[in-house]
Amino acid sequence: MKRRAFITLLGGAAVAWPLAARAQQAAMPVVGFLHEGSPDANADLARAFRNGLNEAGFTEGRNVSIEYRWASGEHDRMPSLAADLVRLGSAVIAATASAETALAAKAATATIPIVFNTGTDPVEAGLVAALNKPGGNITGVTTTNAQLGTKWVGLMHELKPGATRFALLVNPARLMNIARMLRDTQAAAAAIGLELEVLHAGNKGELETALAGVVEKQAGALLITPDYLFLDHRVDIATLAVRYGVPAIHANRAFPAAGGLMSYGSDWTDTFRQSGVYCGRILKGANPADLPVQQPTKFIFTINLKTTRALGLQISDRLLALADEVIE
Repeated sequence: MKRRAFITLLGGAAVAWPLAARAQQAAMPVVGFLHEGSPDANADLARAFRNGLNEAGFTEGRNVSIEYRWASGEHDRMPSLAADLVRLGSAVIAATASAETALAAKAATATIPIVFNTGTDPVEAGLVAALNKPGGNITGVTTTNAQLGTKWVGLMHELKPGATRFALLVNPARLMNIARMLRDTQAAAAAIGLELEVLHAGNKGELETALAGVVEKQAGALLITPDYLFLDHRVDIATLAVRYGVPAIHANRAFPAAGGLMSYGSDWTDTFRQSGVYCGRILKGANPADLPVQQPTKFIFTINLKTTRALGLQISDRLLALADEVIE
């Protein structure tokens, strides 16, 4: 072969290789990942989602592309972020973290499969027709944390049996997500003669006012509703709770891991893994209408003993025996 012809052939190959690589990348199915929180605070959950995809045979960058859209607490951005994932031609959208996220995705498309992850009752929220037969283009995982208010009241009453009042921290912008929890918690508190003060915080700046309100209302403990504002600022809440001497409980073990006192709830990390598995199954051809909504079977009770000492609390042997995890 002549030198000029060889150079021409080599040059053509050099152009062809990146073109082929780009073509291969373009051929990958796109998974849209929509979350109401921030990427840094929820990196472990995104990782669990990718692990689920891996279990189903899909690895990011090899045979699937993931487009992440984070609202970072700005809920009014959710519809536009969902619409963006539709415009990108997502093969499936993982609408994680809340009913609002899932409803935004549902409003954006009636054809692209959606896998939600929410603590709200998905039937009550209008996401699916039934848990065993969702119907339509949407299915997912429910953490059922909306039902945990009764359990929290019992655990905190065990910790502070002399208390006559508890406080419940809610995000006023997210009342739909915790409506059932609010009803159940109020009923559980009333059943044992406790008053329940509802405190509001809709942004980081209102958290200190809310925590100070626990002391002002003379509440013996604080129950923190599942919300990604509170999860994103779990270190701030844990620090404020110790500063004000407030025993607090959350649904996610990330709270005691960050210095909070207790958590009781389903394994959020595992629900994100399950969401990834469902997205993988849909990429392989499963119909979301036929995939039953997954419900948690395991709930984790975690206590941070270092925080109990900082609060000057004595944890009973019974509570310690109930704990699945004790952080020293």
